[in-house]
Amino acid sequence: MTDHPTPSAGSAVASAATRAEAERAADLLSAEAKRDFALIVPAYNEAPVIRDLVREVRAAWQRYGLAGQVVLIDDGSSDGTAEIALEEAAGWPLLRLVRHRTNLGKTEALLTGASVTDRSWILLFDADLQHLPEDVPRMLARAAEGWDMVTGRKIGAYDKRGVSSIYNQLGRRLFDVPVSDMNSIKLFRKEILDGMSLRHDWHRYLVVMAADRGWRISEIDVELHDRRAGVSKFQGPGRILVGVLDLLSVGFLLRFAAKPMLLFGIAGFAMFAAGVVVGLVALWMRFGLELGFRPLIDLVSLLVTLGVLLIGTGFIAEIVAQFRDELTATRRALRRATTDDLSTPNPPMPLDAAGDSHE
Repeated sequence: MTDHPTPSAGSAVASAATRAEAERAADLLSAEAKRDFALIVPAYNEAPVIRDLVREVRAAWQRYGLAGQVVLIDDGSSDGTAEIALEEAAGWPLLRLVRHRTNLGKTEALLTGASVTDRSWILLFDADLQHLPEDVPRMLARAAEGWDMVTGRKIGAYDKRGVSSIYNQLGRRLFDVPVSDMNSIKLFRKEILDGMSLRHDWHRYLVVMAADRGWRISEIDVELHDRRAGVSKFQGPGRILVGVLDLLSVGFLLRFAAKPMLLFGIAGFAMFAAGVVVGLVALWMRFGLELGFRPLIDLVSLLVTLGVLLIGTGFIAEIVAQFRDELTATRRALRRATTDDLSTPNPPMPLDAAGDSHE
């Protein structure tokens, strides 16, 4: 029987029921499903908890027969996070450490991790162990049912529950997403990232952007535990404001990036029409009532000018959108050509009369 490391004092331990559910899920997985995924773990100054993370993930891999790659992204830590992780992972070939020279953020860490693994599935996992490794086989089992993305729905009492609830409700009002929690642990096909432009901190909106592209998404309940040590990197009222503004930005891009004239054109025609109406009122007052009111003429000029400018901006935005679509199509064609080249054996090089190959 394999001995599994014992968690440190004060650490969260999976309940017997959670372990039993994880074992049942692992039993349903094929050997390929147990191997063809990468656990991507962004870590920034997580020295107090990183040893537990590596130890418990390694133990869970042994317990449930998993062989997925573990990609730890040291995101510019200054407290020795990477060195502690390497020390704890000694002799374990499944862990790969990648370092950022400076702190870039969770989204950038996700993209770095995805770029260095050849596995087909990505599981974004926090280093603070607020989620336990027992969630991994459960998410893999749900994905094996035919889903493209599986997210965690946080249950139980936890900090920031109120903020998270408001954020998720706002997100569901703005977007048609089939899940109730958009900012939790998530497993997804790596190809979902292809052609997707994730800006800083936009890992939060991966569910929204995937749903907009038609990927099938499901969710399972996951328990959120208290952070074991260290401090949260996402806190303060400023984070809430930034999150709301980013949410609005994503909504704007998803609705109008493909057809910007819908925004600028409609607004421009509305301004222009309002200018015409105000102009007719001004003419009626001047010649019908024989009342002159100069500010109305100024308002007409303002509304008509703004309308023309907005419509012109819409045409320019349409040209930009067309260029972007053509660039996206070119990238997809190049990607398909590269894939075909890699999957097809190289043909023999032509020989000249002397039998030498052409360089």
